[in-house]
Amino acid sequence: MFKLFDLTLKLNGFPIVKAKAEFDKIISFSEEQHRVFIENKKEEIVEYHLENNPFYKELIGSKKINNWNDLPILTKKNLQKPLAERLSKDCETKSVFVNKTSGSSGDPFIFAKDKYCHAITWASIIYRFSWYKINFNTSFQARFYGIPLDFIGNKKERIKDFLSNRFRFTIFDLSDVVLEKVLVKFKAKKFDYINGYTSSVVLFAKFLQTKNIILKEICPTLKVCMVTSEMLFDEDKILMERQFGIPVVNEYGASELDLIAFQNQNGEWQINSETLFVEILDEDNNVLPYGKEGRVVITSLYNKAHPFIRYDIGDIGILDEKSTVQKPLLKQLIGRTNDVAILPSGKKSPGLTFYYVTKSIIEDDGNVKEFIIKQTKINAFEIDYVSEKELHLEQISKIEEAISLYLEPNLNFIFTRKNSLERSNRGKLKQFKSMI
Repeated sequence: MFKLFDLTLKLNGFPIVKAKAEFDKIISFSEEQHRVFIENKKEEIVEYHLENNPFYKELIGSKKINNWNDLPILTKKNLQKPLAERLSKDCETKSVFVNKTSGSSGDPFIFAKDKYCHAITWASIIYRFSWYKINFNTSFQARFYGIPLDFIGNKKERIKDFLSNRFRFTIFDLSDVVLEKVLVKFKAKKFDYINGYTSSVVLFAKFLQTKNIILKEICPTLKVCMVTSEMLFDEDKILMERQFGIPVVNEYGASELDLIAFQNQNGEWQINSETLFVEILDEDNNVLPYGKEGRVVITSLYNKAHPFIRYDIGDIGILDEKSTVQKPLLKQLIGRTNDVAILPSGKKSPGLTFYYVTKSIIEDDGNVKEFIIKQTKINAFEIDYVSEKELHLEQISKIEEAISLYLEPNLNFIFTRKNSLERSNRGKLKQFKSMI
């Protein structure tokens, strides 16, 4: 079998064969062996950056480090300085993998991975996708992602798509006319799986629902759909599985790290404990027990080019009580720390609570395709939505009643019908945004 994807990684200097061999060894460990492995890797990565990374050394300063919990929490604000000032001494930008975060948290920055770290990241992704019989060398992907619109950036991405055996549907315009063309491609091409931003794939499922079409019936080769980057709600997952006729898998990742959690065949959101170490911390940086809600803080165990040690990714989550060191499970991902609504009573509420409560009413009859919520003042919110017809007063009043019940009364809302919603330059839809 010709392995074009693996070959592309090798030609770019990423030692994928060595990385896959190490990854296979890690997943064969017993629970106790894995615990020892994690402790050794944590110690090793900290020692490496203290010796080789001036940026990390400066972050530690004169603080005495007696144990893991004494290490500082690294934030995105810490990383907003030139990459050259954050790289380890033996690394140059030409010899490492360099990329930029999406900026969905509001704090974009450029990061680097050494070539071995990037290779083992891919070994991790390849392993998880193989749970669903997806092979990056042979499986054909239908990709619902953004794409650079400038000529050079666009062509580079198209070449990458070709080498990665995928066909990209651009998601900046997902009107019915465009989705009709997407449907034609599914009839003509033998796609093995769908991968893309949640909101875009949900829109496609809703389009199929209006046509009363099951996607697998017109594209029998389809096996699975992986969605990423945005919240996946239970009712959307049910809709997608019904209209696609295949399982829908929820992934949670970060470009600067790896896949953080990936839904396994038992429906559990299994955390990557091979290349990452994930902690849940309270506001005072204390480690919380399983089952408690807190900040998601992650250590990259392999990245020697750039430190991501106790890195606050900006999300709020809960680890399941059934978690072990070898198999941690993400019980719930609640949202981003900067997507919190502060209400007149002083109450703080995750912005996605508004989105969730509103969603249960607003999409009831299938009229509204998608919507976003913005907090403009302490007591004022704007809801922009795309729909076939305008919301009527009864629906608006139901939404306001539900929010009064679940959050608090006397909040003001402005509803605006739009032709399309504002997305990031990568095509992501930010479902809730606080502007105060």
